Amino acid sequence: MKIKYILSICLTTFFLGACTDFLKEEPSDRYVIDNFYSGQSDAEAAVTAVYQQLYSIYERHIFLLNALPTDDEKNGLGMPNQFLQNLEYLRHTSENQFVREMWQRNYSGIARANTAIINIPAIDMDEVIRDRLVGEAKFLRALYYFNLVRFHGGVPLILKLESVEDALGPRASESEVYEQIVQDLSDAELTLPSSYTDKDIGRATKGAAKILLGKVYLTMKEFGKAEEKLAEVINNEQEYGYGLHDNFADNWNPATENGWEMVFSIEFMDPPGNGNSAMILQGPKYSLPGGFGVLGLTNSNEADIPTRDLYDRFQEEDERKAATFTTDFVSLKDGSVHTSSIPLFTKYWEEGENNPANSDANMHVIRYADAILMYAEALNEQGKTALALTQLNRIRERAFNSMDFNFMGLNQEEVRQAIWEERRLELAMEGHRWFDLVRTGRFVETMKAHAAYEASVAESNKVEIAQNLKDYMVLMPIPQREVDLNPAIDQNDGY
Repeated sequence: MKIKYILSICLTTFFLGACTDFLKEEPSDRYVIDNFYSGQSDAEAAVTAVYQQLYSIYERHIFLLNALPTDDEKNGLGMPNQFLQNLEYLRHTSENQFVREMWQRNYSGIARANTAIINIPAIDMDEVIRDRLVGEAKFLRALYYFNLVRFHGGVPLILKLESVEDALGPRASESEVYEQIVQDLSDAELTLPSSYTDKDIGRATKGAAKILLGKVYLTMKEFGKAEEKLAEVINNEQEYGYGLHDNFADNWNPATENGWEMVFSIEFMDPPGNGNSAMILQGPKYSLPGGFGVLGLTNSNEADIPTRDLYDRFQEEDERKAATFTTDFVSLKDGSVHTSSIPLFTKYWEEGENNPANSDANMHVIRYADAILMYAEALNEQGKTALALTQLNRIRERAFNSMDFNFMGLNQEEVRQAIWEERRLELAMEGHRWFDLVRTGRFVETMKAHAAYEASVAESNKVEIAQNLKDYMVLMPIPQREVDLNPAIDQNDGY
């Protein structure tokens, strides 16, 4: 995001103190926070702190938990981490580091949002800006809770943090969490603008709130509400400034990534900004003769790599294939081409960057193509199959740069399957796959098929996935640390 997340050490301490350890009560900290909110600049800094937490979630964790335990990603030779190996082979437990960090980081964002939502309304400042800032904080709180409820089911619903008791409550039901998410997004869309000037591009907008609310309704299987909310944007997309790039790859081109298709994204920048570490983790090393050094790169780990199952799904005519993967890498030393023995992810690859840690390719939290596919799904689930096909074919035409590959004459079930497949191809490594498989009830059957396919074309030990697969894995465990600290929290079945 173009918002500059530069906070003083003291301000960071205030928020992290309230976020990372809910059980540590510091009255002096609360006194400082209460006195911190005295003007507009304080309110803006507080909301910036809420945004800042997105980096710790969306730079890698959201992709690990949405791709590794599915049919899209596996660990490369550069990733011996046992917790990640356990996610890939479905051996994860309540002690998993990345599950725990996802929980903590979303609750950290929620704590920051709560503090802003509670304190900003009392500030004497421009009313429109004040309401907008509260709307942004509510949008972000909804996003953080949406992550948690999809991963874990019902979770503690913390809307304030004034005492230890506020953090030690039992898990709210899924419906109660969703009710709060819907309320926050409904409030947010009333006060958020449709767009921003250059310096604020990347903040939550009215369109982003509507589209996220549409995704929430779709997840809840309230298809009529999902259609209605998404239609408010899609039927007025020019007003909101949305559309599809002619070239799929432009979504990750630094010159165009904040264009038509960007609804809400994490902005990465060259130093002194925050670089995107995905280029390091997904770049070539062991599969490339001579390693990353022959390319003139300072580092590359080949840790997060695609499954053959995913790669083989793409037709050669599909332009998304070349934008999502590559085997050929151009050396910055002399322009020579070096070929990897396996395909590697390249959505977040920045050509010409010799230090992968400095990649400034953005990561999308919400991309407009996702909204179109969700709208098609909501329409089709209500029997409006012809209208759903119209939306689905927008994605197909862009993908193949042709109408020859359009879907035509499909029945409702065939369109349902086609939408699910297009979501996989269109949104690969964008943090959606596990959520999609679970919400559509396909996780278990898909992973059985994935284990068999990978074993047949790549690795015989992939059969272990099917052996470890259990029905209860449609939820992630509650981190054991949270269960130990809070006796009111019960563990998800099976863990």
